[in-house]
Amino acid sequence: MSTQFTYTAIVPAAGVGSRMAADRPKQYLTLAGSTVLEQTLMRLLEHPAIGQIIVATAEQDPWFSQLLLARHPRILRVNGGRERADSVLNALQEVETGQVLVHDAARPCLRRADLDAVMTAGLHPQGAILASRVRDTMKRGNGQGAIATSVSRDELWHALTPQCFATASLQQALTEALAAGATITDEASAMEWAGFHPQLVEGRSDNIKITRPEDLALAGFFLQQS
Repeated sequence: MSTQFTYTAIVPAAGVGSRMAADRPKQYLTLAGSTVLEQTLMRLLEHPAIGQIIVATAEQDPWFSQLLLARHPRILRVNGGRERADSVLNALQEVETGQVLVHDAARPCLRRADLDAVMTAGLHPQGAILASRVRDTMKRGNGQGAIATSVSRDELWHALTPQCFATASLQQALTEALAAGATITDEASAMEWAGFHPQLVEGRSDNIKITRPEDLALAGFFLQQS
């Protein structure tokens, strides 16, 4: 891999996406003439500073090898793990650049301006993530299907991806957090556990993660507008 590249992108894609109720994981569903995963990978391949994309799939995944992009010279497949953090940690072993991005496989509507912004902010020692401000009134449930209390939305953000960090810092944070049995929901949570305070980069709200069947049509609409 050429040393001109500053960033490696990791795409954890070992999940099954059970809420889609489909015959295959959501990243392999059809979207705008290809698959969700291919749409996501194309957004990353278009950036000249990303030298390699490492895709972490389930070990027995029968779909990835059928994709045209699976043979792209800048794409490497590795085995994913039981949880997202395990998949990312496996991929980190192959990273040669000083900076790494982690992006959801099912988040295909990433815009170049947002990618540029988080990559620049991620050079900060604390790292950075794309995020969007919470706009709706927030409620905390009581565990019995009713409202317990309202929650102020001041300084509440939805965590998005990509999330960008120094490779060594993220690898150490994930390794130590998993060894300690910490609950890690995204890369930023591992960095927070290690004492870092990643920067929040406000991104577009159309950078959606496909989770439910209706999200496919919405993502298709957003891609038509880009």
